[in-house]
Amino acid sequence: MHQRAQEFSARARDEYDFDPSVTEFPEGTRTAADAAAAVGCDVAHIASSIALRAADDLVVCVTSGANRVDMTKVAGVHGVAPDAVEMADPTAVRETLGWSIGGVPPFCHDRAVPVYLDETLTEYETVWAAAGTPEAVFPIDPDRLRELAGATVVDLREE
Repeated sequence: MHQRAQEFSARARDEYDFDPSVTEFPEGTRTAADAAAAVGCDVAHIASSIALRAADDLVVCVTSGANRVDMTKVAGVHGVAPDAVEMADPTAVRETLGWSIGGVPPFCHDRAVPVYLDETLTEYETVWAAAGTPEAVFPIDPDRLRELAGATVVDLREE
């Protein structure tokens, strides 16, 4: 197992008493479609962690792979102007969350940040999230994901 996926697994066990069943795919799971194909599930069951800059804050939006994040909705939920929300800089993501874009898990971040969970993910029994690298994912019940991430369930979906 890749060192970063091992680090995620160890942190999840140590910090959250959660033992993720990490699966790695050498061909990669960089996109939700790639992840769904590798796992053998519908793209809607992929829980993509998207790091955004919302004014002075970094936030993580965990969205269904079938959806795009609506920046205006994120602004409303976070209480900032719509033009204050944008994709986070990769360096800021790494420095704040401790993970690189493409492998950001929904929890086990280096610093506490607001996490918003796409309400459409709660419709499924199991979703698949990144486990520290673009090649590693793990299955989790969406309610457990919400609990571990301290996430607020909101409508994030772009119409």
